[in-house]
Amino acid sequence: MKTINLQPISENAKVISGFAFKSTEFIDIGIPVVKITNVKKVSVTLEDCQFVDRKYLSLNEKYKINNGDVLIALTGSHLSQPNSVVGRVARYHYKEIALLNQRVGKFIIHGKNNLDLIFLYYYLVQDKILYSLALNAKGSANQANISPSDVERILIPVFTLSSQRVIADILSTYDDLIDTNRRRIQLLEEAARLLFREWFVYFRFPCLRQGYGGQAGYEKVHPVRKFDSNGVKIVDGVPEGWRKEKLNRIVSFLGGHAFKSTSYKQAGKYGIVTIKNVQQSSFIPKCTDYLDDTPDAMKKHCFLTNGDILISLTGNVGRVCLVYGENYLLNQRVAKIEAKKLIPKSFIYWMFDNSIMQKRIENLSFGSAQQNLSPIKLGEQTVIIPPDPLLKSFDGIVSLINIEIVQLLIQNQKLAQARDLLLPRLMSGEIDLLRYDKLSNGVGV
Repeated sequence: MKTINLQPISENAKVISGFAFKSTEFIDIGIPVVKITNVKKVSVTLEDCQFVDRKYLSLNEKYKINNGDVLIALTGSHLSQPNSVVGRVARYHYKEIALLNQRVGKFIIHGKNNLDLIFLYYYLVQDKILYSLALNAKGSANQANISPSDVERILIPVFTLSSQRVIADILSTYDDLIDTNRRRIQLLEEAARLLFREWFVYFRFPCLRQGYGGQAGYEKVHPVRKFDSNGVKIVDGVPEGWRKEKLNRIVSFLGGHAFKSTSYKQAGKYGIVTIKNVQQSSFIPKCTDYLDDTPDAMKKHCFLTNGDILISLTGNVGRVCLVYGENYLLNQRVAKIEAKKLIPKSFIYWMFDNSIMQKRIENLSFGSAQQNLSPIKLGEQTVIIPPDPLLKSFDGIVSLINIEIVQLLIQNQKLAQARDLLLPRLMSGEIDLLRYDKLSNGVGV
């Protein structure tokens, strides 16, 4: 393996800070402004962003964000909160122009153009770089700050521009596949949500011609709340044949184990799933703590398997997700939801992943400094259960969707693992790029 020289980012690029917009300048619609909350790990999101008037497009070009730009959060949390940690780097993938807010940095290549921006992005997303920035950040216990000069001092490997592009192309291939799968997952999730909403919220559900609740094989769909024409009546606020049940009669909320933090390791056989792993509709497979052996007193349900439904009981309470992957253990303040009475798991999951249920859960939460959710109080909530034929029809469609979602998530996890194993080997020069260079430009490393 050849020795790779290093040089600071400042040799070929600079980091500029965003514009200091005033709070009075934000409006409901206009040009999106990217704040540090919009800079997620890997990519920028415009969800919940704020806007300014189009006149601000006349600002200096450096404040404009275009498709493909690489941004960095100059303010954030410490390493204990990885989702909002300072120094996280992301790419902007939108076609529309956005504007850069203060405390968000943008990388600009200068000089002789000897640095590929995507190569730089991949080098900076490595955990070792993020940890280094976060550990050296300044600020209070709740907020960490880094400066553009802190970032510009980072040492990066010196490759020819052609080799940089080869490395970027190799790694981008993995990310392109991940993005394709992610878009498929989003479409599948939206299809399942829409079906649940139509049938069980708006009551536009399939109905039998031979009489509601009779033989299987749905041939008609009820219009909203107009059931009389099809012989179905509303009784006590629900369609005839449906029933009201308390949640604790149809599901069990199984709490996690109170692991001893003194037994945690940085790596091991089993990942410990905490509330940080449970995001809304999204399971985060990367764990902070691990174990090689399980405690004798741990209950069997704490072993998690593909397709398990989790719900957060602390913090942003009520978030639900589907587990995927192997060797995960359930920690306290996260519960696993298991169905009773032959209620399909698919129905249970999308019932909880629903805006109406989410609002009900928010109203049940308590606590000042940190919100908490009581499984006992949640279990006392009343929900509407459709007849078995309708449940079976829904499950016949949506269980296949859930299976495909989990399979795509597992595939993405494996792709990400392969990419992350390859990344440091490429950056260190361990992998010979000569044959790739010859195929592309005929230029050596």
